[in-house]
Amino acid sequence: MAKASIDVSGELVQRLFQDPDRLREVIEVICQAAMAQEVAAHVGAGLHERTGDRRGHRNGSKPRTLATRVGGLELAVPQVRDCDRGPYHPSLFARWERSERALLVACGEMYFQGVSTRNVREVLEAMCGEGVELSAMTVSRVAQEVDEKLAAFRVRRLDGNAYPYLKVDARYEKVRVDGRVISQAVLVVMGFTQHGRREILDWRLADSESESSWSTVFRDLKDRGLRGAQLLVSDAHAGIIAAAQRHLQGVAWQRCQVHFKRELLKKVSYKRSKELMADVLAVFKGEGVAECQRRGEELATKWEKQSPPVAKMMREGLGDCLTVLSFPADHRRKLASTNMLESLMKRLKKRTQVVGVFPNRASCDRLIGAQLLEVHEQWLAEAATTFNMEAPAG
Repeated sequence: MAKASIDVSGELVQRLFQDPDRLREVIEVICQAAMAQEVAAHVGAGLHERTGDRRGHRNGSKPRTLATRVGGLELAVPQVRDCDRGPYHPSLFARWERSERALLVACGEMYFQGVSTRNVREVLEAMCGEGVELSAMTVSRVAQEVDEKLAAFRVRRLDGNAYPYLKVDARYEKVRVDGRVISQAVLVVMGFTQHGRREILDWRLADSESESSWSTVFRDLKDRGLRGAQLLVSDAHAGIIAAAQRHLQGVAWQRCQVHFKRELLKKVSYKRSKELMADVLAVFKGEGVAECQRRGEELATKWEKQSPPVAKMMREGLGDCLTVLSFPADHRRKLASTNMLESLMKRLKKRTQVVGVFPNRASCDRLIGAQLLEVHEQWLAEAATTFNMEAPAG
């Protein structure tokens, strides 16, 4: 089947550099190309392509505006006829608008409560247009639409797959509760299936990363059918460890090596940090657990007098950082830390910082959930897997 091409002319690119507002035109071209690719797969044939796999025919297009933070995109949505798959529905509208709508609700709620910032007003104008009145009824309706999608995502069954690898992490957001601004922990769980594909398994707001909060997360995952877990990767937060010991018995724990290194560096002066990091990296380059442990003891002995906390942490914490060595060699680099999940957390921050202080817990949960659902769907559509699950064991 012929692939859709993205025709961004030299003239358009030149105008983009001359006028940043032309970015919208580039995005429109990309979106049109994406829809052309999708509709080709939907009808089983490219434009004007003759093939025995054809399942329907194109039937012109209909104009539709997609509201985004760069303004309204004017798109021509392809129409189909005589297709056994039914009408064509562009995925970009469902996926993109969901998080944009969640952002609209958060900003709209702040606007009506009289606490909107300049950032919030700019976002509302970009999404709704200058001078467009946003009603409380509209905000409520959009919130309900997004919440229905997120509710189904949050409670979906997990027993259709095994999830041998789990990664958990948290970040904090400012939320207005009873007239006060408080910090709320956002707990996120990423899982990897028996096929090596990554998914978002759970997210929720909590007052803190306590054992109770994480216990609720792990208990709900099991109630939804979580099975086959072999390894949990996280930082050394006491709440995570205690909850995992209670609810994920038999699951090995990998302490994030990146967090471990950061904590070690905090225990020495900046002048000594470079030397310490070189020693720590040498420890993790050892072949096998025994060699890493031997090098770790050498490091502890070297630093014991000048920095007892470094020696103590190395002796007590290194073993939990080496759990990954009992798993397939091809998997170890990606399992050694929570970096993959931390990158996702940074992506969430870019979206939530537009709001700053959320007007309520539901608004925060909605915006983060919508973004995570988009990421989840993008991962499901990836051609490549994160792990080769046929790799030999370590």
